[in-house]
Amino acid sequence: MGVLTALYRHPIKAIGYEPLENISLTAGQTMPGDRLWAVMHEASKYDPAEGWGKCMNFVRGASSARLMAVKAKLKSARLELWHPDIEPLFVSPDAAEDAERVINWVAQLCDPKRAKPVKLVKATKQGMTDRGMPWVSILSDNSLADLGARMGVTLARERFRGNIWVEGFAPFAEFDWVGQEITIGGVRLRVAEPITRCVATTVNPDTGISDADTLGTLDREYGHQDFGIVAEVIDSGPIRIGDRVMA
Repeated sequence: MGVLTALYRHPIKAIGYEPLENISLTAGQTMPGDRLWAVMHEASKYDPAEGWGKCMNFVRGASSARLMAVKAKLKSARLELWHPDIEPLFVSPDAAEDAERVINWVAQLCDPKRAKPVKLVKATKQGMTDRGMPWVSILSDNSLADLGARMGVTLARERFRGNIWVEGFAPFAEFDWVGQEITIGGVRLRVAEPITRCVATTVNPDTGISDADTLGTLDREYGHQDFGIVAEVIDSGPIRIGDRVMA
């Protein structure tokens, strides 16, 4: 048995993380307010009518490291964004004028050698998760500590853009849950698969600078580049920090 230690959502895909104390999950859906919007770049092939698109169509921390240091807060239809290098932004993203302000704000943090941000789009089919399935992600503090110890550094959770963090299990024991059901509080989830990571995890979420070889260490020490798992919500309900985790 373990415990839920942290909750996060990311209102704009790959641009800003928001810590939470509690949230209600709904069967067959992503976390409310998570990856609700995404920023298309000028080379994108995404059709907004589809309601969900692949990562390659959007501006991300994997291609513009400074975006990893964005912090966010979603209050109903209002979104607040902060970054250590520029002025904060307070907008209603569904308003056309404010959507354009988001693009201009994000453009300040994008790598000028990469495709420029051009349009803010809203997910309608599901949150703009990395996979075309309405899943939530679950990550382990014990696995994070083990990885950090092998690197000789302390790694922040925010590098990995997870939804639910748990502790009380052996490092990387979460991979053994694939294909099984677990419960968090009163919510039941079915674990689908591990998450293979990208270069965004090498970036410090406080500075937006790449400073840790997470991928190389995962490969050398564990023989893969996976960290965390994704799961489908089976039974709806609220979860909060401190809830028991049964796996």
